Amino acid sequence: MKLKVIIFNVITLACTVSLFAQTEEAKAIETTNKATIEGHIYFLADDLLKGRETGTPENKIAASYLANTMRSYGVKPNPKTGNYFQEVNLKRVSPPSEIGIEINGQNIKDLALVVADPIVTETEAVYLNYGMEEDYKGKNLTGKVIVIKAGSADTKDTRAAFRLRREKQKIAEEYGVIAILELLNTDDNMWSYIDHNFNTSKLTIAENEEKANDNSNKVPHVWILDKNGIMANELSTSKQINTKVSIGKNMEEAVTSYNVVGMVEGTDPKLKDEFIIYSAHYDHVGIGTPDATGDTIYNGARDNAVGTTTVLSMAENLAKYPTKRSALFILFTGEEKGLLGSKFYVENPVLPLKQMVYCFNSDNAGYNDTSLATIIGLPRTTAAQHIKDAATTFGLTAIDDPAPEQGLFDRSDNVHFARKGIPAPTFSLGFSAFNGTVTKYYHRPGDEPESLDYDYLLKFFRAYVMSGRLIGNDSKTPVWTSGDKYEAAGKALYGN
Repeated sequence: MKLKVIIFNVITLACTVSLFAQTEEAKAIETTNKATIEGHIYFLADDLLKGRETGTPENKIAASYLANTMRSYGVKPNPKTGNYFQEVNLKRVSPPSEIGIEINGQNIKDLALVVADPIVTETEAVYLNYGMEEDYKGKNLTGKVIVIKAGSADTKDTRAAFRLRREKQKIAEEYGVIAILELLNTDDNMWSYIDHNFNTSKLTIAENEEKANDNSNKVPHVWILDKNGIMANELSTSKQINTKVSIGKNMEEAVTSYNVVGMVEGTDPKLKDEFIIYSAHYDHVGIGTPDATGDTIYNGARDNAVGTTTVLSMAENLAKYPTKRSALFILFTGEEKGLLGSKFYVENPVLPLKQMVYCFNSDNAGYNDTSLATIIGLPRTTAAQHIKDAATTFGLTAIDDPAPEQGLFDRSDNVHFARKGIPAPTFSLGFSAFNGTVTKYYHRPGDEPESLDYDYLLKFFRAYVMSGRLIGNDSKTPVWTSGDKYEAAGKALYGN
């Protein structure tokens, strides 16, 4: 008799779980459709929004669209302001209009201002190999301009130049160098990216008055395009290097941008005090170097109109069918300017961070495998199985980051929440390697809405929505997996 009861209970439980899963699947399907997805992405990536660069009127139009979309779904506004915005105060620093570099009488045209501190000097320079610590030994370089090669003896590629730039600046400052001219051997595509990154306006979070008045000088640092290392070869054997360096002052102005924030209260009397954050950035890089067709607008359909629409899909679903846990929707500005919106948010949260038990971020470069959903940090939280199950339900396979060398976990808004201790993976379009059709569209004018596979996106969005529902209804609070680098921060935040 007892055996029959046990078998009956097991069958009942299995049916209940199956019914629950079917219900969650049905709810995800009901509120997510291809026409709505296309509508959001085509609007956000339209040429009229000029690439949604942070601080522009077009970026504010995008923010208004997102706020009013949440309003139309019945999502509650930011509990701190009563509207759907969080004001983010920024400072725009534009490169100096006057700059001139000459080396042995040659006027340098292809250059990038890594550190644009004012200087005017005409002096003999010193060739210093890679400009690493060992290259300074036995030399008096106080008041000197140095000419160096990018990278190091071990790593000569452009990535090494990025990684080593601050170390080289610090060493140069310690030895009294007055300017660094660094020769960078790279291709036209990479130089185009560098030019866009360093020779255009930069945004920072507006500093407090004390920091703003810190006028400590830095060593001016200029990258010079040196195709095939021709200049480096010549200068390394030159008996004398004469330089003229003239860099004017940066221009500064105050800029206001906005995070878009909404919330849906949970249904469980206790679990509603726990929040899941659903986040994505809605900005992109604006207008830049034209491609082969002459197109200058970097529309950002994949990066990150897709991620933004992922969060909107979640908001529409939870506004109609709330989960036991509450939901906080945050669409960030300034991600492309250095994760500024999310950095500002974690220092100025609208609700206590300790109530945020999970951050389900969505960010994208592109995709090259429509059978996958790639989750950066998938095995790092105890919610991994929910994400895998949801992906499987809609015919996708959830995989972890296939390109750890790219450091993607630390390159999106999720990392600011992770550092505070909040479990925070990033749900991304499917890629098995960070190359091919991923890099083809990444920060390029060709990232247009008509180039997307919307049948695939429908599966992708539904998998995200169902993942969120499963996590939001689970009686167990998600945490970092044991041994994760952010586990200690999580224990400190939540007091366990």
